[in-house]
Amino acid sequence: MNIDPYIVLGSAVVGFLVGLTGAGGGALMTPMLILLFGIKPSAAISSDLVAAVFMRPFGAAVHISKKTVNFRLVGWMVLGSVPMAFVGAYLLHLMGHAKTSQDNIEKILGAALLLGAAAMVLRYYLDRRSGRGRTTIVHQLEVKPIPTVIIGMVGGVIVGLTSVGSGSLMIVLLLFLYPMLGANQLVGTDLTQAVPLTMAAALGALIFGHVEFSVTTSIIIGSVPAVLVGAFLSSRAPDKYIRPAITFVIFASGLKYAGLGTTALGWVLCATLLGAAVFYLAYVRPWESGVDTLPEGGPEGESGTSGVAPPIEARAGSSDLE
Repeated sequence: MNIDPYIVLGSAVVGFLVGLTGAGGGALMTPMLILLFGIKPSAAISSDLVAAVFMRPFGAAVHISKKTVNFRLVGWMVLGSVPMAFVGAYLLHLMGHAKTSQDNIEKILGAALLLGAAAMVLRYYLDRRSGRGRTTIVHQLEVKPIPTVIIGMVGGVIVGLTSVGSGSLMIVLLLFLYPMLGANQLVGTDLTQAVPLTMAAALGALIFGHVEFSVTTSIIIGSVPAVLVGAFLSSRAPDKYIRPAITFVIFASGLKYAGLGTTALGWVLCATLLGAAVFYLAYVRPWESGVDTLPEGGPEGESGTSGVAPPIEARAGSSDLE
């Protein structure tokens, strides 16, 4: 069994982002394995799923210790996601190893990534337009069983088929279903529900035989320590900075899988960054105020949108806002 130090290093970066934001596992790890290391899509997906069985419980344990997990929400999501993860893994097996099947897998993965990136941008726009901070405490959340189960089913079949879903897509759907709950508060819940989901998907991958254990071992060595560091920092991480970075990487990976050439991809990404910078300067106007005017998705639930609170209140502790 050969341990690839470059895969270990790349996995450490991805593991840190997973612990920090709850997203980026399959959306970043699988494209890295395929695009940078030339691993076949089916093998990359399955190897990533098995490695996630070891990686995600560490991040979930940190959040459970900080009491940022809604176990009722986790239960309803798992009810839908675990059975459908087996369905996704079986569909991956039916597609086989033929060149046309590998191309189909890449297209499905690209569509899933682009959908997730677009949904995150839309959620950001709706948050800003509403002008309301997401202030609901995770343990006070009123769970909606049926739509939550449906989100679990959608995420389960996608994660079984492409290894993308538990973070990159499901957390986006949860943000829409529970708009008053901050993204950072969903990280712990999402990481926890991802544990049984990835176990089911990994079991399906092992049964149907796509796993490369040298790749899996390299991922585990790099990602497990990094996800612990990211999870410890996630309670303090400003979601408004982390989420755009993850969205951009997911968007870039999706375009690559959609068949966009390297040169065209570079121009599109440059144009995207330029457009985002122009939007930020035109609408946020950071030079006009000393505090951020964007809705904050962190646990404190600071919206900062009223424009009337004096500076001392803007710096007040979270207890005044909850």
